[in-house]
Amino acid sequence: MTEPEDTDFLTLGARRFRSRLLVGTGKYRDFTQTREAIEASGAEIVTVAIRRVNLGQNPDEPNLLDYLPPERFTLLPNTAGCYTAEEAVRTLRLARELLDGHTLVKLEVLGDAETLYPNMPETLKAAERLVAEGFQVMVYCSDDPIQAKLLEEMGCVAIMPLASLIGSGMGILNPWNLRLILERIRVPVIVDAGVGTASDAAIAMELGCDGVLTNTAIAHAGDPVRMARAMRLAVEAGREAYRAGRMPRKFYAADPSSPLTGVIGRPTP
Repeated sequence: MTEPEDTDFLTLGARRFRSRLLVGTGKYRDFTQTREAIEASGAEIVTVAIRRVNLGQNPDEPNLLDYLPPERFTLLPNTAGCYTAEEAVRTLRLARELLDGHTLVKLEVLGDAETLYPNMPETLKAAERLVAEGFQVMVYCSDDPIQAKLLEEMGCVAIMPLASLIGSGMGILNPWNLRLILERIRVPVIVDAGVGTASDAAIAMELGCDGVLTNTAIAHAGDPVRMARAMRLAVEAGREAYRAGRMPRKFYAADPSSPLTGVIGRPTP
């Protein structure tokens, strides 16, 4: 019997993707290791910090596009390192020029250099301007369901709440806030920041998140290529578990795997 074709796509704006793992391109040893890890991850979308990575604006330096060609990967320009709405908007306008009109982007406006926590007033301001200019905005934000709803209503195509601080590897510190966001938001919710290992990614997907974005957890692993593969498997397993529906928790009652009726020497109730 032929298996039915799987139609469980991640839809972002008008585009569909099979992989629900998004990966960053920073912090690797070199571009060769970047490519090897991303290939192992199975990711189709890779984030690129426009202010930190050469996409051709510096002709005398190695070009990331030679290692991750746009015809094979969907590049997601981001505004890492921006602290104001004005900086972020200007950076993504530059990305659109460098990438021949590319409009799918990741917005992040940071509050300070120590925590890298999002500055939500500036994030909202930048998102509004970018959406008005025709960008499809995926937005890094706090795990606040009210802010997330405002961004969705503004027209953002994906909400990306942090699990914990960027680069911390602390995993999901507040699953309850993520649940609140998931209950209220209809566009994809993608966990961004704080994933430390494969189990963190699996938990995010089991909660019902639509995807996971990670960079440091892979790039700073002892073996980035192996960790990238682990992240791919964790996201796939977490998604399958969510779709399957877990058994209900029973805190005060055991439930044996084998039925008790008909057991030799035990009377039938």
